[in-house]
Amino acid sequence: MDSVYFDNAATTAVDERVMEEMLPYFNRHFGNADSPHQLGRASKVAIEDARELIAELIGAEPSEVIFTSGGTESDNTALKGVVAATRKTEVITSPVEHHAVIHPAESLKMQGVKVIYLEPGRDGIIHPEQVAEAITEDTAIVSLMHVNNELGSVNPIKEIAEICHERRVPFHSDTVQSVGKIPVNVKELGMDALSISGHKIYGPKGVGVLYVKNGTPWIPWLQGGSQERRRRGGTSNVTGIVGLASALRFAVDEMNDHQKHFEVLRKEMLEGLSLHFEGRYQINGPKTGGVPHILNIGFITPDQKGLDGEMLLLNLDIDGICVSNGSACTSGATEPSHVLKGIGVPDEIANSSIRISFGKQNTVEEVRLFVDKLEKILDRMMAAAI
Repeated sequence: MDSVYFDNAATTAVDERVMEEMLPYFNRHFGNADSPHQLGRASKVAIEDARELIAELIGAEPSEVIFTSGGTESDNTALKGVVAATRKTEVITSPVEHHAVIHPAESLKMQGVKVIYLEPGRDGIIHPEQVAEAITEDTAIVSLMHVNNELGSVNPIKEIAEICHERRVPFHSDTVQSVGKIPVNVKELGMDALSISGHKIYGPKGVGVLYVKNGTPWIPWLQGGSQERRRRGGTSNVTGIVGLASALRFAVDEMNDHQKHFEVLRKEMLEGLSLHFEGRYQINGPKTGGVPHILNIGFITPDQKGLDGEMLLLNLDIDGICVSNGSACTSGATEPSHVLKGIGVPDEIANSSIRISFGKQNTVEEVRLFVDKLEKILDRMMAAAI
């Protein structure tokens, strides 16, 4: 039996059209983009064409687009680069950010930086007033993600950015789960920096973008070469860059169709849960207003306790259903998801929660198959728990 893959927030399969555009850069146009000969120049042209396309798709200037190895590097580079340039001693973020933001923020404490965590509501959202109250003269940067990768909640980025600009504080957003899925225009949203990762939008792994608005105080983090106008050293990943630009173009062009498709899948999933599991589950995060492709569900036993989440994942996997219990960067950990803890979900329920994330290849039939298999698995597990 083929697997049913509902873990698209972790990674996506490379679109075949993207792969076709990447293939020539593996073995035919393989030159180092910094070499002076014709093969090098061809690679350089491909990179600059990709830069211009990505800039156009997100409303940026080409000079503001920096290629990286992915979202984690982009997040690290944004936070550490702004702190180094401003020499200020406070960073504002939230406890439900990806660890690619939380961990570098925590590491800055060794340099005397204070990290201020804004508390989200049960929907995972940070409100602009919280940012306004937290900013001080010592604030170097505010970093809040656009779409939460475990909950699907959407932060009011535009309003938060306006407050940051009023206070002259740079604003960064991890947009890994929003770019290519909902409209993202850096000028309209007012971002000073954002992070993108190719493998979340049917592009290749190991390539991403850091957008830094011209004029933003920022010092490059990864040094050692003249690449990216001395803003990110290292031999350019030409194949990955070409693939990322291609993937983003397709994602933006087909965004509306994908949104409608995800809404159909989500509706089918929620109806199936309501019909078969009434009183045995809860939705973690926003009930309405979130992105349709991410759904976080916690399961509850008759005595209102949680199930063994690892056993639930294992049983689903045996039946060919691929889901996760949170970010792929932390799956397998014995600790409950820091995101679910951050919105106040009790540990027992957090440990019995799974994240379903749809992709464009998923079907209504797969959703129905999932609900059917889940019902049988939960019946066995709940009977064993009594």
